[in-house]
Amino acid sequence: MARIAVIGAGMGAMAAAARLAVAGHRVVVYERTGTYGGALGVLERDGFAFDTGPGLVHLPAVWRDLFLKTGKEPLEECVGLVPVSPASRHLFADGTAVALPDASRAGIVSALETALGDGAGERWGDFLGRARDAWDRSRRPLLEEPLWSDWRVLERDPYPAPRRRAFLRTRQASTVAEVGAWELADPRLAALFSWYALAYGLDPRHAPASAALLPYLEQTFGTWYVEGGLRELARAVYDRCRKRRVEFVFDTEVVSIAVRDGRAAGLTLADGTSVEADHVVAGADTAAGLAGRDLWADDDIRPLGPGLPGRFTVLLALRGAAGAGVAHRGVVHSPDPAAEAAAVFGGGLADRPTVTVLRPRDPRTRPDDAHEAVTLTATVAGPDGTGPDWTDKALRERYADVLIDTAAADPGLGGAAALRERLLWHEILTPAQTGTLPAPALAGPGGRWLHPSNTTRLPGLHLVGGRSHPGGGLAHAGMSGALVAGLIVEGPGFQGSQ
Repeated sequence: MARIAVIGAGMGAMAAAARLAVAGHRVVVYERTGTYGGALGVLERDGFAFDTGPGLVHLPAVWRDLFLKTGKEPLEECVGLVPVSPASRHLFADGTAVALPDASRAGIVSALETALGDGAGERWGDFLGRARDAWDRSRRPLLEEPLWSDWRVLERDPYPAPRRRAFLRTRQASTVAEVGAWELADPRLAALFSWYALAYGLDPRHAPASAALLPYLEQTFGTWYVEGGLRELARAVYDRCRKRRVEFVFDTEVVSIAVRDGRAAGLTLADGTSVEADHVVAGADTAAGLAGRDLWADDDIRPLGPGLPGRFTVLLALRGAAGAGVAHRGVVHSPDPAAEAAAVFGGGLADRPTVTVLRPRDPRTRPDDAHEAVTLTATVAGPDGTGPDWTDKALRERYADVLIDTAAADPGLGGAAALRERLLWHEILTPAQTGTLPAPALAGPGGRWLHPSNTTRLPGLHLVGGRSHPGGGLAHAGMSGALVAGLIVEGPGFQGSQ
Protein backbone atom coordinates (compact mmCIF):
# COMPACT_ATOMS: atom_id res chain seq x y z
CA MET A 1 0.00 0.00 0.00
CA ALA A 2 1.51 3.30 -1.13
CA ARG A 3 1.00 6.64 0.56
CA ILE A 4 -0.51 9.18 -1.87
CA ALA A 5 -0.62 12.92 -1.12
CA VAL A 6 -3.03 14.86 -3.33
CA ILE A 7 -2.82 18.66 -3.47
CA GLY A 8 -6.24 20.20 -3.99
CA ALA A 9 -9.80 18.82 -3.91
CA GLY A 10 -10.87 19.70 -7.45
CA MET A 11 -12.84 17.27 -9.58
CA GLY A 12 -9.80 15.76 -11.34
CA ALA A 13 -7.96 15.36 -8.03
CA MET A 14 -10.94 13.67 -6.38
CA ALA A 15 -11.40 11.39 -9.40
CA ALA A 16 -7.79 10.26 -9.02
CA ALA A 17 -8.12 9.92 -5.24
CA ALA A 18 -11.17 7.65 -5.41
CA ARG A 19 -9.58 5.34 -7.99
CA LEU A 20 -6.29 5.16 -6.06
CA ALA A 21 -8.08 4.35 -2.82
CA VAL A 22 -10.00 1.51 -4.48
CA ALA A 23 -6.64 0.14 -5.65
CA GLY A 24 -5.62 -0.20 -2.00
CA HIS A 25 -3.54 2.94 -1.47
CA ARG A 26 -3.73 5.33 1.47
CA VAL A 27 -4.83 8.67 0.00
CA VAL A 28 -4.87 12.03 1.78
CA VAL A 29 -6.13 15.19 0.03
CA TYR A 30 -4.85 18.58 1.22
CA GLU A 31 -7.10 21.50 0.24
CA ARG A 32 -6.25 25.13 1.04
CA THR A 33 -9.93 26.21 1.12
CA GLY A 34 -12.67 24.91 3.33
CA THR A 35 -14.46 22.79 0.76
CA TYR A 36 -14.17 20.44 -2.22
CA GLY A 37 -15.15 20.61 -5.87
CA GLY A 38 -12.82 23.24 -7.35
CA ALA A 39 -14.74 25.13 -10.04
CA LEU A 40 -18.01 23.40 -9.11
CA GLY A 41 -19.07 25.92 -6.51
CA VAL A 42 -22.48 27.15 -5.47
CA LEU A 43 -23.86 30.52 -4.38
CA GLU A 44 -26.93 30.38 -2.15
CA ARG A 45 -28.95 33.42 -1.11
CA ASP A 46 -32.58 34.03 -0.13
CA GLY A 47 -33.66 30.57 -1.27
CA PHE A 48 -31.89 30.84 -4.65
CA ALA A 49 -29.01 28.56 -5.63
CA PHE A 50 -26.62 29.10 -8.55
CA ASP A 51 -23.74 27.11 -9.98
CA THR A 52 -20.68 29.35 -9.95
CA GLY A 53 -18.83 27.25 -12.51
CA PRO A 54 -20.07 24.97 -15.28
CA GLY A 55 -23.82 24.48 -15.38
CA LEU A 56 -24.13 21.46 -17.66
CA VAL A 57 -22.47 18.06 -18.10
CA HIS A 58 -21.12 16.65 -21.36
CA LEU A 59 -19.68 13.15 -21.78
CA PRO A 60 -21.28 11.87 -18.56
CA ALA A 61 -19.74 8.48 -19.40
CA VAL A 62 -16.54 9.77 -17.75
CA TRP A 63 -18.30 10.10 -14.40
CA ARG A 64 -20.37 6.95 -14.89
CA ASP A 65 -17.10 5.07 -15.33
CA LEU A 66 -15.69 6.57 -12.12
CA PHE A 67 -18.70 5.42 -10.10
CA LEU A 68 -18.69 2.01 -11.78
CA LYS A 69 -15.01 1.46 -10.95
CA THR A 70 -15.17 2.74 -7.36
CA GLY A 71 -18.34 1.28 -5.86
CA LYS A 72 -21.64 -0.52 -6.18
CA GLU A 73 -23.89 2.52 -6.58
CA PRO A 74 -23.94 3.85 -10.19
CA LEU A 75 -23.86 7.57 -10.87
CA GLU A 76 -27.62 7.82 -11.44
CA GLU A 77 -28.27 6.49 -7.94
CA CYS A 78 -26.13 9.26 -6.47
CA VAL A 79 -27.33 12.27 -8.51
CA GLY A 80 -30.35 13.13 -10.62
CA LEU A 81 -28.87 13.25 -14.13
CA VAL A 82 -31.36 14.41 -16.76
CA PRO A 83 -30.93 15.17 -20.48
CA VAL A 84 -31.47 18.77 -21.59
CA SER A 85 -33.95 19.05 -24.45
CA PRO A 86 -33.64 21.08 -26.52
CA ALA A 87 -29.91 21.14 -25.95
CA SER A 88 -29.75 24.86 -26.76
CA ARG A 89 -31.67 27.68 -28.38
CA HIS A 90 -29.66 30.13 -30.50
CA LEU A 91 -30.54 33.71 -31.40
CA PHE A 92 -28.31 35.05 -34.17
CA ALA A 93 -27.47 38.65 -34.92
CA ASP A 94 -29.96 38.86 -37.82
CA GLY A 95 -32.83 37.81 -35.54
CA THR A 96 -32.96 34.20 -36.72
CA ALA A 97 -33.61 31.73 -33.90
CA VAL A 98 -33.22 27.96 -33.84
CA ALA A 99 -33.63 25.32 -31.13
CA LEU A 100 -31.24 22.37 -31.49
CA PRO A 101 -32.50 19.00 -30.24
CA ASP A 102 -30.37 16.91 -27.93
CA ALA A 103 -28.09 14.19 -29.30
CA SER A 104 -29.84 13.89 -32.67
CA ARG A 105 -27.78 14.63 -35.74
CA ALA A 106 -30.78 14.24 -38.02
CA GLY A 107 -32.87 16.49 -35.79
CA ILE A 108 -30.15 19.15 -35.67
CA VAL A 109 -29.74 19.09 -39.45
CA SER A 110 -33.50 19.43 -39.90
CA ALA A 111 -33.78 22.28 -37.38
CA LEU A 112 -30.95 24.24 -39.01
CA GLU A 113 -32.35 23.67 -42.50
CA THR A 114 -35.79 24.86 -41.44
CA ALA A 115 -34.50 27.94 -39.61
CA LEU A 116 -31.62 28.98 -41.85
CA GLY A 117 -32.50 27.44 -45.21
CA ASP A 118 -30.24 27.41 -48.28
CA GLY A 119 -28.66 24.05 -47.48
CA ALA A 120 -27.43 25.15 -44.04
CA GLY A 121 -28.55 21.95 -42.32
CA GLU A 122 -26.86 19.77 -44.91
CA ARG A 123 -23.61 21.70 -44.61
CA TRP A 124 -23.65 21.35 -40.82
CA GLY A 125 -24.37 17.64 -41.17
CA ASP A 126 -21.42 17.22 -43.52
CA PHE A 127 -19.27 19.15 -41.06
CA LEU A 128 -20.31 16.80 -38.24
CA GLY A 129 -19.39 13.86 -40.45
CA ARG A 130 -15.86 15.22 -40.85
CA ALA A 131 -15.75 15.93 -37.11
CA ARG A 132 -16.62 12.27 -36.49
CA ASP A 133 -13.66 11.25 -38.64
CA ALA A 134 -11.42 13.56 -36.57
CA TRP A 135 -12.80 11.95 -33.40
CA ASP A 136 -12.10 8.45 -34.67
CA ARG A 137 -8.53 9.42 -35.62
CA SER A 138 -7.58 11.17 -32.39
CA ARG A 139 -9.73 9.81 -29.56
CA ARG A 140 -7.29 7.36 -27.98
CA PRO A 141 -4.03 9.35 -28.10
CA LEU A 142 -5.79 12.60 -27.29
CA LEU A 143 -8.12 11.56 -24.48
CA GLU A 144 -7.76 7.93 -23.43
CA GLU A 145 -4.00 7.47 -23.25
CA PRO A 146 -1.28 9.26 -21.27
CA LEU A 147 0.59 11.90 -23.26
CA TRP A 148 3.77 10.04 -24.10
CA SER A 149 7.13 11.53 -25.07
CA ASP A 150 6.23 10.97 -28.73
CA TRP A 151 3.42 13.52 -28.46
CA ARG A 152 4.40 14.85 -31.90
CA VAL A 153 2.04 12.29 -33.43
CA LEU A 154 -0.61 14.84 -32.35
CA GLU A 155 0.96 17.68 -34.34
CA ARG A 156 -1.13 16.77 -37.35
CA ASP A 157 -4.67 18.15 -37.33
CA PRO A 158 -6.99 15.12 -37.72
CA TYR A 159 -9.85 17.17 -39.19
CA PRO A 160 -10.27 16.12 -42.87
CA ALA A 161 -10.86 19.55 -44.36
CA PRO A 162 -11.99 19.39 -48.01
CA ARG A 163 -9.49 20.66 -50.55
CA ARG A 164 -10.60 23.73 -52.48
CA ARG A 165 -9.04 25.43 -55.44
CA ALA A 166 -8.83 29.19 -55.21
CA PHE A 167 -6.55 31.65 -56.98
CA LEU A 168 -4.65 28.87 -58.80
CA ARG A 169 -3.82 26.97 -55.64
CA THR A 170 -5.38 24.41 -53.34
CA ARG A 171 -6.46 25.49 -49.88
CA GLN A 172 -7.80 23.70 -46.82
CA ALA A 173 -9.41 25.23 -43.77
CA SER A 174 -7.00 24.99 -40.84
CA THR A 175 -8.74 27.07 -38.15
CA VAL A 176 -12.21 27.36 -36.66
CA ALA A 177 -12.73 30.68 -38.43
CA GLU A 178 -11.69 29.23 -41.79
CA VAL A 179 -14.00 26.23 -41.41
CA GLY A 180 -16.81 28.68 -40.72
CA ALA A 181 -16.06 30.86 -43.73
CA TRP A 182 -15.07 28.21 -46.29
CA GLU A 183 -17.08 25.12 -45.35
CA LEU A 184 -20.10 26.24 -43.36
CA ALA A 185 -20.51 29.27 -45.65
CA ASP A 186 -23.17 30.96 -43.52
CA PRO A 187 -22.30 33.58 -40.89
CA ARG A 188 -24.81 32.03 -38.50
CA LEU A 189 -23.30 28.55 -38.78
CA ALA A 190 -19.86 30.11 -38.45
CA ALA A 191 -21.04 31.91 -35.29
CA LEU A 192 -22.37 28.61 -33.92
CA PHE A 193 -18.99 26.89 -34.36
CA SER A 194 -17.14 29.93 -32.99
CA TRP A 195 -19.34 29.88 -29.89
CA TYR A 196 -18.32 26.31 -29.10
CA ALA A 197 -14.64 27.23 -29.41
CA LEU A 198 -14.87 30.44 -27.39
CA ALA A 199 -16.96 28.84 -24.64
CA TYR A 200 -14.13 26.33 -24.11
CA GLY A 201 -11.46 29.07 -23.97
CA LEU A 202 -10.23 28.82 -27.58
CA ASP A 203 -9.60 31.70 -29.99
CA PRO A 204 -11.66 30.86 -33.11
CA ARG A 205 -9.24 32.84 -35.29
CA HIS A 206 -6.34 30.54 -34.46
CA ALA A 207 -7.70 27.35 -32.86
CA PRO A 208 -7.20 24.31 -35.13
CA ALA A 209 -10.00 22.87 -37.22
CA SER A 210 -9.87 19.84 -34.89
CA ALA A 211 -11.95 21.93 -32.48
CA ALA A 212 -14.80 20.41 -34.52
CA LEU A 213 -14.62 17.69 -31.84
CA LEU A 214 -16.36 20.04 -29.39
CA PRO A 215 -19.72 20.41 -31.17
CA TYR A 216 -19.47 16.81 -32.37
CA LEU A 217 -19.13 15.40 -28.84
CA GLU A 218 -21.99 17.51 -27.47
CA GLN A 219 -24.34 16.90 -30.37
CA THR A 220 -23.55 13.17 -30.45
CA PHE A 221 -23.41 12.23 -26.76
CA GLY A 222 -25.82 14.81 -25.41
CA THR A 223 -26.16 17.60 -22.87
CA TRP A 224 -27.09 16.80 -19.28
CA TYR A 225 -28.13 18.65 -16.13
CA VAL A 226 -27.64 17.52 -12.55
CA GLU A 227 -30.73 18.15 -10.44
CA GLY A 228 -29.88 20.72 -7.80
CA GLY A 229 -26.93 21.99 -9.86
CA LEU A 230 -23.49 20.64 -10.63
CA ARG A 231 -22.41 21.13 -7.06
CA GLU A 232 -24.39 17.93 -6.45
CA LEU A 233 -21.99 16.07 -8.74
CA ALA A 234 -19.07 17.39 -6.69
CA ARG A 235 -20.82 16.26 -3.51
CA ALA A 236 -21.39 12.79 -4.95
CA VAL A 237 -17.72 12.41 -5.95
CA TYR A 238 -16.62 13.66 -2.53
CA ASP A 239 -18.97 11.17 -0.84
CA ARG A 240 -17.58 8.37 -2.99
CA CYS A 241 -14.05 9.33 -1.95
CA ARG A 242 -15.02 9.26 1.73
CA LYS A 243 -16.65 5.86 1.34
CA ARG A 244 -13.39 4.60 -0.14
CA ARG A 245 -11.57 5.96 2.94
CA VAL A 246 -9.92 8.93 1.27
CA GLU A 247 -8.93 11.43 3.97
CA PHE A 248 -9.51 15.17 3.40
CA VAL A 249 -7.63 17.91 5.24
CA PHE A 250 -9.26 21.29 4.56
CA ASP A 251 -8.06 24.85 5.25
CA THR A 252 -4.50 23.58 4.81
CA GLU A 253 -2.00 25.12 2.44
CA VAL A 254 0.86 23.16 0.93
CA VAL A 255 3.99 25.31 0.63
CA SER A 256 6.41 22.84 -0.97
CA ILE A 257 6.86 19.35 -2.35
CA ALA A 258 9.63 17.49 -0.57
CA VAL A 259 12.28 15.94 -2.81
CA ARG A 260 14.51 13.16 -1.54
CA ASP A 261 16.89 10.93 -3.50
CA GLY A 262 15.74 12.54 -6.73
CA ARG A 263 12.00 11.89 -6.35
CA ALA A 264 8.92 13.45 -4.78
CA ALA A 265 8.80 12.22 -1.20
CA GLY A 266 6.06 14.23 0.50
CA LEU A 267 4.82 17.71 1.37
CA THR A 268 5.54 20.58 3.70
CA LEU A 269 2.46 22.37 5.02
CA ALA A 270 2.14 26.05 5.91
CA ASP A 271 2.30 25.28 9.64
CA GLY A 272 5.64 23.52 9.14
CA THR A 273 4.28 19.98 9.27
CA SER A 274 6.10 17.47 7.09
CA VAL A 275 4.05 14.80 5.33
CA GLU A 276 5.72 11.72 3.88
CA ALA A 277 4.37 10.21 0.66
CA ASP A 278 5.38 7.70 -1.99
CA HIS A 279 3.58 9.68 -4.71
CA VAL A 280 2.37 13.28 -4.96
CA VAL A 281 -0.50 14.38 -7.21
CA ALA A 282 -0.76 18.11 -8.01
CA GLY A 283 -2.05 20.61 -10.53
CA ALA A 284 0.31 21.69 -13.32
CA ASP A 285 -0.09 25.36 -12.43
CA THR A 286 1.39 24.89 -8.94
CA ALA A 287 3.62 21.81 -9.19
CA ALA A 288 6.82 23.43 -10.46
CA GLY A 289 6.71 26.21 -7.87
CA LEU A 290 6.01 23.80 -5.04
CA ALA A 291 8.78 21.46 -6.18
CA GLY A 292 11.21 24.34 -6.61
CA ARG A 293 12.47 23.16 -9.99
CA ASP A 294 11.68 22.99 -13.69
CA LEU A 295 9.72 19.81 -14.33
CA TRP A 296 9.96 19.76 -18.11
CA ALA A 297 12.66 19.20 -20.70
CA ASP A 298 12.96 21.47 -23.72
CA ASP A 299 10.91 19.17 -25.95
CA ASP A 300 8.12 18.59 -23.41
CA ILE A 301 4.74 20.26 -23.53
CA ARG A 302 4.79 22.96 -20.88
CA PRO A 303 1.91 24.66 -19.03
CA LEU A 304 0.22 27.45 -20.94
CA GLY A 305 1.48 30.89 -20.00
CA PRO A 306 -0.49 34.08 -19.31
CA GLY A 307 -3.30 35.20 -21.57
CA LEU A 308 -5.88 32.50 -20.85
CA PRO A 309 -9.44 33.81 -20.88
CA GLY A 310 -12.00 33.47 -18.12
CA ARG A 311 -15.74 33.72 -17.58
CA PHE A 312 -17.78 36.76 -16.60
CA THR A 313 -20.92 35.58 -14.84
CA VAL A 314 -24.04 37.40 -13.70
CA LEU A 315 -26.45 35.57 -11.40
CA LEU A 316 -30.01 36.91 -11.57
CA ALA A 317 -32.63 36.36 -8.88
CA LEU A 318 -35.94 37.05 -10.62
CA ARG A 319 -39.52 37.33 -9.47
CA GLY A 320 -42.04 35.54 -11.63
CA ALA A 321 -42.02 32.05 -13.13
CA ALA A 322 -40.14 31.23 -16.30
CA GLY A 323 -43.24 30.29 -18.26
CA ALA A 324 -43.82 27.40 -20.61
CA GLY A 325 -41.46 26.44 -23.40
CA VAL A 326 -38.35 28.10 -21.98
CA ALA A 327 -35.09 26.54 -23.15
CA HIS A 328 -32.73 25.48 -20.38
CA ARG A 329 -29.81 26.97 -22.33
CA GLY A 330 -30.07 29.93 -24.69
CA VAL A 331 -27.29 31.63 -26.62
CA VAL A 332 -27.48 35.21 -27.89
CA HIS A 333 -24.72 35.49 -30.48
CA SER A 334 -22.45 38.46 -31.03
CA PRO A 335 -22.95 40.31 -34.33
CA ASP A 336 -19.17 40.20 -34.84
CA PRO A 337 -17.51 37.01 -33.51
CA ALA A 338 -14.11 38.04 -34.90
CA ALA A 339 -14.19 41.36 -33.02
CA GLU A 340 -15.31 39.51 -29.89
CA ALA A 341 -12.37 37.10 -30.14
CA ALA A 342 -9.97 40.00 -30.76
CA ALA A 343 -11.21 41.67 -27.57
CA VAL A 344 -11.11 38.52 -25.42
CA PHE A 345 -7.61 37.50 -26.51
CA GLY A 346 -6.32 41.04 -26.82
CA GLY A 347 -7.07 42.09 -23.25
CA GLY A 348 -10.15 44.16 -24.09
CA LEU A 349 -13.91 43.92 -23.64
CA ALA A 350 -16.30 43.06 -26.46
CA ASP A 351 -18.99 45.68 -26.97
CA ARG A 352 -21.47 42.97 -27.98
CA PRO A 353 -20.38 39.65 -26.46
CA THR A 354 -21.96 36.28 -27.01
CA VAL A 355 -24.02 35.55 -23.91
CA THR A 356 -25.09 32.11 -22.74
CA VAL A 357 -28.27 32.06 -20.66
CA LEU A 358 -29.00 29.16 -18.30
CA ARG A 359 -32.56 28.86 -17.00
CA PRO A 360 -32.87 25.53 -15.15
CA ARG A 361 -36.47 24.70 -14.40
CA ASP A 362 -35.37 23.10 -11.16
CA PRO A 363 -37.29 23.80 -7.93
CA ARG A 364 -34.08 23.31 -5.95
CA THR A 365 -32.61 26.50 -7.48
CA ARG A 366 -35.35 28.91 -6.37
CA PRO A 367 -37.40 29.66 -3.26
CA ASP A 368 -40.74 28.77 -4.92
CA ASP A 369 -42.53 28.57 -8.25
CA ALA A 370 -43.05 32.33 -8.29
CA HIS A 371 -39.33 32.96 -8.81
CA GLU A 372 -36.58 32.02 -11.25
CA ALA A 373 -32.80 31.69 -11.04
CA VAL A 374 -31.00 32.70 -14.25
CA THR A 375 -27.27 32.62 -15.01
CA LEU A 376 -25.62 34.73 -17.73
CA THR A 377 -22.06 34.02 -18.87
CA ALA A 378 -19.63 35.40 -21.44
CA THR A 379 -16.04 34.48 -22.19
CA VAL A 380 -13.76 37.42 -21.41
CA ALA A 381 -10.10 38.32 -21.01
CA GLY A 382 -8.56 36.62 -17.99
CA PRO A 383 -7.17 37.94 -14.71
CA ASP A 384 -3.46 38.00 -15.58
CA GLY A 385 -3.15 41.79 -15.30
CA THR A 386 -2.86 42.59 -19.00
CA GLY A 387 -6.59 43.03 -19.55
CA PRO A 388 -9.53 44.58 -17.67
CA ASP A 389 -9.17 45.32 -13.98
CA TRP A 390 -11.71 42.85 -12.64
CA THR A 391 -11.37 44.31 -9.15
CA ASP A 392 -12.94 47.57 -10.41
CA LYS A 393 -16.53 47.53 -9.09
CA ALA A 394 -17.76 50.14 -11.56
CA LEU A 395 -16.35 48.15 -14.48
CA ARG A 396 -17.97 44.97 -13.21
CA GLU A 397 -21.38 46.63 -12.90
CA ARG A 398 -21.12 48.23 -16.35
CA TYR A 399 -20.30 44.93 -17.98
CA ALA A 400 -23.03 43.16 -16.04
CA ASP A 401 -25.44 45.64 -17.63
CA VAL A 402 -24.04 44.70 -21.05
CA LEU A 403 -24.76 41.03 -20.42
CA ILE A 404 -28.24 41.74 -19.08
CA ASP A 405 -29.15 43.94 -22.05
CA THR A 406 -27.72 41.37 -24.48
CA ALA A 407 -29.56 38.45 -22.90
CA ALA A 408 -32.79 40.45 -22.88
CA ALA A 409 -32.71 40.46 -26.71
CA ASP A 410 -33.99 36.89 -26.49
CA PRO A 411 -37.81 37.14 -26.69
CA GLY A 412 -38.04 34.46 -24.03
CA LEU A 413 -36.84 37.02 -21.48
CA GLY A 414 -39.32 39.67 -22.60
CA GLY A 415 -36.91 42.51 -23.34
CA ALA A 416 -34.62 44.61 -21.14
CA ALA A 417 -37.39 46.54 -19.39
CA ALA A 418 -39.31 43.40 -18.49
CA LEU A 419 -36.16 41.62 -17.31
CA ARG A 420 -35.12 44.50 -15.08
CA GLU A 421 -38.66 44.75 -13.73
CA ARG A 422 -38.38 41.14 -12.58
CA LEU A 423 -34.91 41.57 -11.06
CA LEU A 424 -34.73 41.24 -7.28
CA TRP A 425 -30.93 41.27 -7.05
CA HIS A 426 -27.87 40.09 -8.91
CA GLU A 427 -24.40 38.84 -8.10
CA ILE A 428 -21.32 39.19 -10.32
CA LEU A 429 -18.44 36.73 -10.64
CA THR A 430 -15.34 37.65 -12.64
CA PRO A 431 -12.14 35.81 -13.59
CA ALA A 432 -10.51 37.45 -10.57
CA GLN A 433 -12.68 35.11 -8.47
CA THR A 434 -13.20 32.09 -10.69
CA GLY A 435 -9.82 31.96 -12.45
CA THR A 436 -8.87 31.17 -16.01
CA LEU A 437 -10.46 28.86 -18.54
CA PRO A 438 -7.99 26.22 -19.81
CA ALA A 439 -9.20 24.67 -23.05
CA PRO A 440 -9.47 20.95 -23.79
CA ALA A 441 -6.47 19.40 -25.51
CA LEU A 442 -6.60 19.37 -29.30
CA ALA A 443 -4.31 17.94 -31.95
CA GLY A 444 -2.77 20.56 -34.19
CA PRO A 445 0.43 22.14 -35.53
CA GLY A 446 3.27 22.48 -33.04
CA GLY A 447 1.33 20.84 -30.22
CA ARG A 448 0.22 24.34 -29.18
CA TRP A 449 -3.15 23.06 -27.96
CA LEU A 450 -1.81 20.20 -25.87
CA HIS A 451 -1.17 20.26 -22.11
CA PRO A 452 1.67 18.85 -19.99
CA SER A 453 1.86 15.11 -19.50
CA ASN A 454 0.45 13.61 -16.31
CA THR A 455 3.97 12.40 -15.53
CA THR A 456 6.86 14.78 -14.88
CA ARG A 457 10.65 14.73 -14.91
CA LEU A 458 10.48 14.37 -11.13
CA PRO A 459 9.70 10.73 -10.36
CA GLY A 460 6.79 10.31 -7.99
CA LEU A 461 5.12 13.59 -9.00
CA HIS A 462 2.00 13.40 -11.20
CA LEU A 463 -0.17 16.17 -12.64
CA VAL A 464 -3.96 16.25 -12.62
CA GLY A 465 -6.68 18.72 -13.60
CA GLY A 466 -7.45 21.13 -16.42
CA ARG A 467 -3.90 22.40 -16.93
CA SER A 468 -2.52 18.92 -17.56
CA HIS A 469 -3.34 16.30 -20.16
CA PRO A 470 -6.03 16.07 -21.58
CA GLY A 471 -6.88 19.68 -20.75
CA GLY A 472 -9.75 21.76 -19.44
CA GLY A 473 -13.44 21.01 -19.05
CA LEU A 474 -15.34 18.92 -16.53
CA ALA A 475 -15.18 15.68 -18.52
CA HIS A 476 -11.48 16.17 -19.24
CA ALA A 477 -10.80 16.69 -15.53
CA GLY A 478 -12.33 13.28 -14.85
CA MET A 479 -10.19 11.78 -17.61
CA SER A 480 -7.04 13.26 -16.09
CA GLY A 481 -7.90 11.63 -12.76
CA ALA A 482 -8.31 8.25 -14.44
CA LEU A 483 -4.98 8.60 -16.26
CA VAL A 484 -3.07 9.61 -13.12
CA ALA A 485 -4.52 6.70 -11.16
CA GLY A 486 -3.59 4.29 -13.95
CA LEU A 487 -0.03 5.59 -14.15
CA ILE A 488 0.49 5.22 -10.39
CA VAL A 489 -1.19 1.82 -10.07
CA GLU A 490 0.20 0.19 -13.22
CA GLY A 491 3.38 2.20 -13.66
CA PRO A 492 5.06 3.20 -16.93
CA GLY A 493 3.41 0.32 -18.79
CA PHE A 494 -0.04 1.82 -18.40
CA GLN A 495 -1.64 2.12 -21.84
CA GLY A 496 -4.74 4.11 -20.96
CA SER A 497 -8.40 3.37 -20.37
CA GLN A 498 -10.09 0.61 -22.34
